[in-house]
Formats: sequence, structure tokens, C-alpha cells
Amino acid sequence: MTTVSATVAGSARQGRPSMLAVGTTVWLASELMFFAGLFATYFTLRANDPAWPGPHVALSTGRDAAFTALLVASSATMQLGAHALARGNRRVHAVRMIVVSLVLGAAFLANQALEWTELPFRPQTHAYGSMFYLMTGFHGLHVLFGLLAMIGLLVRLGAAGAGDSGVVTATEVVTYYWHFVDVVWLALFVTLFFIR
Repeated sequence: MTTVSATVAGSARQGRPSMLAVGTTVWLASELMFFAGLFATYFTLRANDPAWPGPHVALSTGRDAAFTALLVASSATMQLGAHALARGNRRVHAVRMIVVSLVLGAAFLANQALEWTELPFRPQTHAYGSMFYLMTGFHGLHVLFGLLAMIGLLVRLGAAGAGDSGVVTATEVVTYYWHFVDVVWLALFVTLFFIR
């Protein structure tokens, strides 16, 4: 009788993805459906409102584009960290790259919080305002969750001994999630800032 851990280890040796990676992919697919519902709502409201986006919609598109670039860069540094760890005993480089990703992601989130305080409209101002705050708010929560996952990953990498074989898989899972957060933001940025 084989154990579950032996089965998972056998799958990894045969080139199959880990069960954790598969589970994360399925979970991210459900998150994609959630954001797809938000986009569907946005475009439905937009199609039925001749005054879209409404009065007093002034966004700091240039600044937000710069912070979007930082978020995209954080995805690249996260991937570099995951590759460094997967290539062997390169924890120090992986930790550096994850810390850079964490800082860039935190800067993006801080800009979003600042923007919310500066916007000339609120969720109750008009339908565009409601959707703007709803969509960017849910995305911001996902960014926050990703930052917390990175902190947890850094703690695990700091405490990991030679026997922690799951740290590579955990890094890959956090990387998948962070790429997802970045791609969703790119779609949100184009929709909310340009397709108004």
C-alpha cells in the first residue's frame, strides 16, 4: 500500500506537476471566473449608460501606468526567484528576488490607496465609480493576499533546512498566483483607464 506522500513524490519524479500546483491552478481558474463576472457587469453597465463614465472622472493615468510597470516588474522578479530556487541551492538569490517583488507589490498597493484618497468621485457618485472601487478594491485585496503569501514564503525560506523539499513547490505556487494578479491588473487598467 502506497502512501499519499509517496504517490506525490513519484508524480514529481515522473515530470508531473505537484498536486498543490494543480490545486492552485484550479483555484486560480475560479478566481478568473470571479473577475470575469466583474468585467461582465462593468461592460453591461457601460453599454446601458449613455453618460458613461459620468461626471468628475479624472484619473492619474500616467502615475498609474508607472505603478503598473512596477507591478509587471515584480512578476518578473518573482519568476527569477522561483527559477533560482528550482535550479538548486540558490536560496540567497531567490530570497533577494522575492523581497524585490514584495517591495514593488507594496509600492503598487500604496499607490492604489493614495489614489482612492485623491479621486474626485466615490462609489455612490455614479455607476462607473461603483465599478471602479469594486474592481480595484477586489484586486487590491488579491495583491495584499499575494504580499502576505510572499512574507510567508520568505519565512519558510529563512527557516527551511536541507530537508524542506516542498519549498520549491510553494515558491512556484506563490509565483503562479502573483502572475495571475498581474495579468488581472493589466486587464483592469486597460478597461478602467482607457476603455471608458
